[in-house]
Amino acid sequence: MNAEFIQALSQIERDKGISKDILIEAIESSLVTACKNHYGTSQNIKVEIDRDKGEVSVYAEKEVVEEVTDPHLTISLEDARELRSDYTIGDIVIIEVTPKNFGRIAAQKAKQVVVQKIREAEREVLFNQYITKEKDIITGIIQRKVRDNVIVNLGKVDAILTEKERVPGEKYLPNERYKVYVLEVKESTKGPKIYISRTHPELIKRLFEQEVPEVHDGIVEIKGVSREPGSRTKISVYSNHPDVDPVGSCVGHNGARVSIIVNELRGEKIDIIPWDDNAINYISSALSPSKVVKVVVDEEDKSAKVIVPDYQLSLAIGKEGQNARLAAKLTGYRIDIKSETQAMQTNFIPDEE
Repeated sequence: MNAEFIQALSQIERDKGISKDILIEAIESSLVTACKNHYGTSQNIKVEIDRDKGEVSVYAEKEVVEEVTDPHLTISLEDARELRSDYTIGDIVIIEVTPKNFGRIAAQKAKQVVVQKIREAEREVLFNQYITKEKDIITGIIQRKVRDNVIVNLGKVDAILTEKERVPGEKYLPNERYKVYVLEVKESTKGPKIYISRTHPELIKRLFEQEVPEVHDGIVEIKGVSREPGSRTKISVYSNHPDVDPVGSCVGHNGARVSIIVNELRGEKIDIIPWDDNAINYISSALSPSKVVKVVVDEEDKSAKVIVPDYQLSLAIGKEGQNARLAAKLTGYRIDIKSETQAMQTNFIPDEE
């Protein structure tokens, strides 16, 4: 421990952004424990490091008493006045008790503390950097699979892609690049713990914000997203400007914008429909690409009866009911679909409706 050590702490302060005073205080605190453990003392001690020279001194604090019962903690008035004549009962006397060869112990302990503080500071920097990415998307590189999790490198830290957050059919081969949605960033003793997703509906919104300037600028709003990851997504969009077509903006010239997003989603189909505050119009659009003959809405029950042409029934329902299911989720209505023939045969929608 010397002046060069203090200079080194100053360099760490500049390079790592860790206050030199905080480092020295942490070293002093650790040296108190080291001194008590190494020398087996029960004294009330404190350690001071000279901020300029780096010299280490150990002091014992003793209370001035009439009768000494524990010489480690107390000192007689007579002995105290040999050190300074104005001491009285109850005063605290500070006596230097720096052990021989304590400099070696101090140097070892100081190194440990500095390394620990640097690691803590680096963890904090990383956490602060990635906490700003929470609820946003970031590009990651697939590293490896560990049990049921895929480890994805985000640049300076690895993130965890759990089985639940992976898209069925995606292979996640090493060194492949994927855009992922950052679900949560947690602090841990080993650095930030980051959980990511490829299935979250917000991933769709963020991708459109990246690729469509009108969405990024708030001119076009994404009002709703319903998604079955890896298969199909429906989004509803609304324009805050009368001269801007929300669907056209998201699709792009010759489908260029939406194609980029579809490619990022490894071929997942995306239906883009106009949002409408009229439930009948909204539900009709949501069932795209099917055409709709009639929609009757029960607002109280949040349900809708829909009639489609006979030849469009399977298209409206979709494979395994997917199209109807996504439309229901997007609009918030339970949707019952019948063909024109079925509707006539079952009096699906009575004349008064």
